[in-house]
Amino acid sequence: MKNFPEVMKTSPFFEGIEPEAEGAILKGLKAHRKTYVKQDYILHFGEKVKEMGLLLSGALLIVQEDFWGNRNLIARIGPGDVFAETFACVQKQNINVSVIAEEDSAVLWLDIRNILVDREKIENWKVKLLRNLLENMAEKNLRFNEKLTHMGKRNTREKLLSYLSAEAQKHGTSEFDIPFSRQQLADYLSVERSAMSTELGKLRDEGLLSFRKNHFILNKDAYLQ
Repeated sequence: MKNFPEVMKTSPFFEGIEPEAEGAILKGLKAHRKTYVKQDYILHFGEKVKEMGLLLSGALLIVQEDFWGNRNLIARIGPGDVFAETFACVQKQNINVSVIAEEDSAVLWLDIRNILVDREKIENWKVKLLRNLLENMAEKNLRFNEKLTHMGKRNTREKLLSYLSAEAQKHGTSEFDIPFSRQQLADYLSVERSAMSTELGKLRDEGLLSFRKNHFILNKDAYLQ
């Protein structure tokens, strides 16, 4: 691989990289591609992570699973997103989540330790990747804090309204699509799916929102009545 796959060129992690540096980056990060089928475990809880992944195609789920197999959905990864970068940087702590292929997927594995090495002279592309890596980690920290805000609500109804309100604000409109299926949304908010479906039905009957699959429309006027 001598040049970036197209999805890498639009990935925030490689923002600002000049085309002539692509070959050096792929070589320097020891890039190698691997494919997975739906439901494959890409990373297992408790294993040592030596490389960061960049999703080229498909979709991945980052989950925490307890002893009995109950899942807490942390995030959904789409093409161009990176994952496991924190553990690849530290390497002193085993990963505390699992990464599962939601559908057939292709991942580009990158050894990012090369950009963390302390040297007198550091290439310009390494400086840019370090900046992008820091921004990426900060953004994920904000998203995790947002998830904690939703989960800190007292009941399923409040968790749903908190999440949907945040999505509306994020999209800048009262009509939007969410990235989760019903079960995934329940796992993300740490609630029972049946209880969540009941609350969604009540919110719809009260005129607060309408929905079809993962498409939602919020009614601000009904909430104020």
